[in-house]
Amino acid sequence: MGYLDNSSITVDAILTKKGRELLAKGRDNFVISQFALADDEVDYNLWNPAHPLGSDYYGIIIENMPIVEAVTDENFSLKYKLLTLPKNSIRIPIINAKDTVTILEGGISETVNIATINGGNDSLGYTVTLLNSDAATLTGDGNGIGNNTDPVGANEDRRNVTITCGSSFTITSKILVDDVNISTKVIIVGNETGGRKEINLCCSKYCSSTGINTGKEESRCVEAAMWNKNQSRATPHARRSK
Repeated sequence: MGYLDNSSITVDAILTKKGRELLAKGRDNFVISQFALADDEVDYNLWNPAHPLGSDYYGIIIENMPIVEAVTDENFSLKYKLLTLPKNSIRIPIINAKDTVTILEGGISETVNIATINGGNDSLGYTVTLLNSDAATLTGDGNGIGNNTDPVGANEDRRNVTITCGSSFTITSKILVDDVNISTKVIIVGNETGGRKEINLCCSKYCSSTGINTGKEESRCVEAAMWNKNQSRATPHARRSK
C-alpha cells in the first residue's frame, strides 16, 4: 500500500492475487496475521549533506518525493523491505546464491544452494518464486515452513510458482512449447530478514556454453549418426584399380 500524496492520510490498499483468492473463499480465510513495510520508491542518492541551508534540508528532496500507488503483483512490490535486526548488529544480511541458471529443456534438473551472509534465515528459511511456470518446476529441500512444491495443472494457464525451502531448491526444466527458449526470473526472499535475491533463469533447446543439443535436435543428430554408421557397415569400400 502507499500514500497517494503528502497532503492527506488516505491509504491505497489493493489485494494481491493471493489475497483475492483467500477473500473469495470467505472472510474466515482472509485473516491478516503479518505485514511488511518497504521503501521501494525512495532514492537515497538524493540525500544531500552539502545542502546550503544546513542539516534540516539534507533530506528535503526525499521527504517531498511522490509515493507510488499500490502494486498488485506481489513479486514486484516490497523489493526493499524494512527489517528489524538483533541489537548490536553491524552488518545487513545478504542472500547469497548463483546469479544465473542456464538449463536445457526436457526434465533436466539443477540444485541451487542458498546461504545468508552476516546471519539470518536459519530458522524460517526462504520463499522461492518462479515467475513463469512454462519454463520449469520448483522443488524445495523439505525443510521449508510451507509448500515444498507448487504443481501446475495440465490445463492451467502460465503463472507464478512459489515454494519454501531451508537452504536449497531444485529447478527442473519442462519441454519447451513451440521450441521457443524461455528467459525468466527466480526470486528468493529470506523469511526472517526480508532480504531478496533474483536469479536469471534460461531454459533452452541449445546450451551455447556446453555445445550440447537437446530434444528434437539431439534426436535427429543421434538418428543421423546411427544411419551413417549402419550404411558404412553395409556398403563395401571401393578399391582403387591398379
